[in-house]
Amino acid sequence: MITLKNVTLRRGAKVLLDNASVTLNPGEKVGLVGRNGAGKSSMFALLDGSLHEDAGDYNVPAQWRMGQVAQDMPETSQGATDFVVDGDTRLLAAQAEVVAAEAGDDGDRMAHAYMELQDAGAHDAPARAQALILGLGFKTTELDNPVNSFSGGWRMRLQLARALMCPSDLLLLDEPTNHLDLDALVWLETWLKRYEGTMLVISHDREFLDAVTNVTLHIDAAKLLRYTGNYSKFEDMRAEQMELQQNAFSKQQDKIAHLQKFIARFKAKASKAKQAQSRVKALDRMEKIAPLLAEADFSFEFREPANLPNPMLSMHGVSFGYPPPPDAPAGTAPTVIVRNVSRSVLAGQRIGILGANGQGKSTLVKTVARTLAPIGGEITEGKGLNIGYFAQQELDVLRPADTPLDHMITMVREMGAAGKIAGQATREQDLRSFLGNFNFSGDMVKQAVGSMSGGEKARLVLCMIVWQRPNLLLLDEPTNHLDLATREALGMALNEFEGTVMLVSHDRALLRSVCDEFWMVSHGGVSPFDGDLDDYQRYLLDEAKRQREAIKQAASPAGKAAAKADGKRAPKVHQPKVPLRSELDQVELKMKVLNGEGAAVESHLSTAVRPSEIAELGRRLKSVNDELRHLEDRWLELSAQLDAVGA
Repeated sequence: MITLKNVTLRRGAKVLLDNASVTLNPGEKVGLVGRNGAGKSSMFALLDGSLHEDAGDYNVPAQWRMGQVAQDMPETSQGATDFVVDGDTRLLAAQAEVVAAEAGDDGDRMAHAYMELQDAGAHDAPARAQALILGLGFKTTELDNPVNSFSGGWRMRLQLARALMCPSDLLLLDEPTNHLDLDALVWLETWLKRYEGTMLVISHDREFLDAVTNVTLHIDAAKLLRYTGNYSKFEDMRAEQMELQQNAFSKQQDKIAHLQKFIARFKAKASKAKQAQSRVKALDRMEKIAPLLAEADFSFEFREPANLPNPMLSMHGVSFGYPPPPDAPAGTAPTVIVRNVSRSVLAGQRIGILGANGQGKSTLVKTVARTLAPIGGEITEGKGLNIGYFAQQELDVLRPADTPLDHMITMVREMGAAGKIAGQATREQDLRSFLGNFNFSGDMVKQAVGSMSGGEKARLVLCMIVWQRPNLLLLDEPTNHLDLATREALGMALNEFEGTVMLVSHDRALLRSVCDEFWMVSHGGVSPFDGDLDDYQRYLLDEAKRQREAIKQAASPAGKAAAKADGKRAPKVHQPKVPLRSELDQVELKMKVLNGEGAAVESHLSTAVRPSEIAELGRRLKSVNDELRHLEDRWLELSAQLDAVGA
């Protein structure tokens, strides 16, 4: 077991742990929580030996093997699969022993070395590594790509896969979900639930903590407080303790006030002097209960939109993707990821956008946000549409040398030049006050953004979006750098927002609290997802299971022989039947609704209609017929796919 007894830990002059004690038992899954700067990462540094306690006793069993995600960005041309396989330290040691035994021509040693190599799983190591890589969202075509060909976020996923590949008795995970989307997150949860060792995890994702932990360790006021249960149970117990402490503090303050009143009244009277003195001593002996110092709350709200066009926008046969790169040969076709989408976004909708990695969620949002132009089709925007866009890479777009105030002033100037300012206060003092609502006060408004944390940068982006007073919010992974308090503040603000929200996020608590409908981006199309997030998680787990089985089949001798006979073609994978049936039902329902709507419009047109209404009814009828044609095409595609799966 891990034991800390009266441990004091300092970072410079700051005391992070002061005479703290706790015991963690083998096999426990521990969530390490506490406000920013409380010392969570320093606690990990103590556990992995890179920091040493300043006082007290600390012990981790010497025989325990430790797994941890390396924080450095790997720079190597090694293939992704080989890079992850090298995370298996037991396998590497066995391979080294085989080489040494063969070099020494020692028969007995070679026999033992080969047995250890077999026990270390050398025969299926590449397949195990590839299952980890695919589970974390990579494509089958990327399994052997060089590590340095991936972007930073994907390299960190490879570091996570490498840590999971390492046989360990103690696994330390510091914000493992930061670079994951929802499908990879669901897979990771499933993997961690099967992990048999002791695990400590730092995360700001409450549903992730609830799913994978059974103990919560809270760093509060330089102490370690252990709670049995996941994060939600910890919150309940913590709230009860805070209420009890506040009640006890209030009662003690009343008692102190009563004693002091008696002392002040009678200390000058000889007949009461002895009684007054005894109350002074009682007051001195009283063990004072500390006042409740709750963690500082953060809250904000989106201002009421100036107008609410309905629909916000309409898409007619739109294809989403990327234009050819500037250096591409003339005539190079654009890359199309999602095609032939005909949907409307209405005022007040709360849409969660689901889909596996690489299916086109961010591409869809970027196109709606005008960052990308549609490859084909038409997007019609409502009059007065004002988009607030939080992009995944938004933090990288901030200018590192500029201050929060510089960013606000520049934004005001650009919007003023475009004629988009409608009644907002624009004086420097007004902008300072507005920044203060997002905890940018005092000297922070003049601090260079490059020196700020990821959470502070994310708050600045939110501040700038709120000031713009949008009526359509496009949020692509807005919580990646936000702590729990700010995530909850964002959820509350979105629920009170009167406009429309389109949200891509791996934070299921945010999706559950904000979204009342979901769009599924998959297989090159967009369709309603008939179900909730639990249904979607089951769908993702089924997909992951199918991928693992495909890898095992391909790695088996029979699979290799079949691949060779087929010219090394990848095994054909069929789309699951249940999602196809569900989408087909949704398409049929939508067609039924549209047929009814079209009949109503035609009936209306056949009556005495005012001339001013004829054009609008005609446009509506055309829109209905266009969408019906698209749905009929999709119905035929789905029917054919269902027939193929059944066959």
